[in-house]
Amino acid sequence: MRTATLPTPSKFRYRRPWLYGKQRDAIFTPVRYAVIEASTKSGKTVGCMVWLAEQAMAGRAGQNFWWVAPIFAQAKIAFRRLKRGLPSQVYAANETELTLTFVNGAVLWFKGADKPDTLYGEDVYAAVIDEASRCKEESWHAVRSTLTATQGPCRIIGNVKGRKNWAYHLARRAESGEPGMLYTKITAQDAVEAGVLAAEEITDAQRLLPESVFRELYLAEPSDDGGNPFGLAAIRACIAPLSREPAAAWGWDLAKSFDWTVGIGLDALRHTARFERWQAPWETTITRIQDMTGRTAALVDSTGVGDPVLERLQKGGNFTGYKFTMPSKQQLIEGLAVAIQHGEVHYPDGPIVVELEAFEYVYSRTGVHYSAPEGMHDDCVCALALANHLAAKGEASIWFLSAGERTGEVEW
Repeated sequence: MRTATLPTPSKFRYRRPWLYGKQRDAIFTPVRYAVIEASTKSGKTVGCMVWLAEQAMAGRAGQNFWWVAPIFAQAKIAFRRLKRGLPSQVYAANETELTLTFVNGAVLWFKGADKPDTLYGEDVYAAVIDEASRCKEESWHAVRSTLTATQGPCRIIGNVKGRKNWAYHLARRAESGEPGMLYTKITAQDAVEAGVLAAEEITDAQRLLPESVFRELYLAEPSDDGGNPFGLAAIRACIAPLSREPAAAWGWDLAKSFDWTVGIGLDALRHTARFERWQAPWETTITRIQDMTGRTAALVDSTGVGDPVLERLQKGGNFTGYKFTMPSKQQLIEGLAVAIQHGEVHYPDGPIVVELEAFEYVYSRTGVHYSAPEGMHDDCVCALALANHLAAKGEASIWFLSAGERTGEVEW
C-alpha cells in the first residue's frame, strides 16, 4: 500500500484558475449551503474542485475536507483530475484511501456515497456532494452530521434527475429562499456563452436524445414524472405579473411549526393581486392579516391552530375557517388543478411556482394524499387553493361567508 509522504512546508504563490462569472458566483459564495443544478459539462465539477482545494489549502493540520460522489469509482475520477491540476509539490497522495494531504497538513478525502454508514464519525470542515441527484439521501444526512461541530460549508451539485429525490427537494428549498442556502441553475446556454461548451454539441445532443433526457441534462429542467397534480407545463402557462386590480377573495395559510404565513389575494378574474409571506409571532400575524384583508372575503386554513386565532381574525374582518381533512384537501387541490390546467388562475413567478412544481400526490389504500415533499413547504399552494376556491364560488360565497362569521368554522 502506498502511503502519503508529506512534502516539506514551503511558501507557494496560488492563482485561482479561470472560472466564468455564473460558475464562480454559484460556488464562491459566503452562503453555507450552495445548491447548483447544472447542465452536464457546464463546469460545476471543476469549479467545486477549485473551491474545495482552496478550502483545504486554507485549513490546518488534521482538518478533513470531503469530496463525496455516488460511488467510489466516481470519487476516484475526481481524485485523479484534481491530482493532475495541482503541482505535486503541494500535496502527497494516498492512492488506496484516495486522499491528498496538503503541505499544511489538511487532508482532502474522496469518498463514495453508496455506503452512507461509513460516512459518519469525522469532523469535516468543508464538503462537496457531487452528482447529488444520484446519491442516496442517507449520504446527505451523514455528510451534514460531519459538518455539525465545524459548522463547515457544503456545495451540493449535479444534473437534474426527475423530481422524486432529495437533491431536487433541497434545491426547491434553496430556491424558495431558505436561510443559509443559495440556489443556482446553470444551463447549457450559460456554458455556451462562457465558451465552455460548443453550441453545435448542444444542437446535436438535442437531435439525438429524448426530449425529457435532453431537458434534464442540458437545461436543468426536471421531467414531469407523473407525481404533480397540476402539470409542469400548465403551471408555467399561468405565470403572470401581479394584477393592479383590488383583491376580491383572499386565501390565508397560517404558519405552523417552521412554516410561513402566506396570503394570496385574487382579483375578480382570478389574477393574483396580492402575495404576502412572512414569519412572525401570532399577535403580529393576526393584526397584519386583518389590516391587509379588510372586509374582503377570506378563507383561512385553521387546521391545527384552533378556534382562538380564527375567532380573533373574525372580529376584524370577513373570515371563515377551513378544516383540512383528506377529502376536503383533495377537493381543494383538485379544484386548483382544474383552474391551472384551464388557465383560469394566474400568479407571479417565484415561491408560488416553486411550491406548485414540487407539490405531489401519492395513492394509498385510504385515498389520494396531496402534500409538499418531506422538508418542503406547501403554504403558497394552500393559500392559492383557498383563494381560488373562494373566488370560483363568486357572489354566492360572500353571502355564505357572512353567515360563516356567525357560525365560526365550517368544513367545505
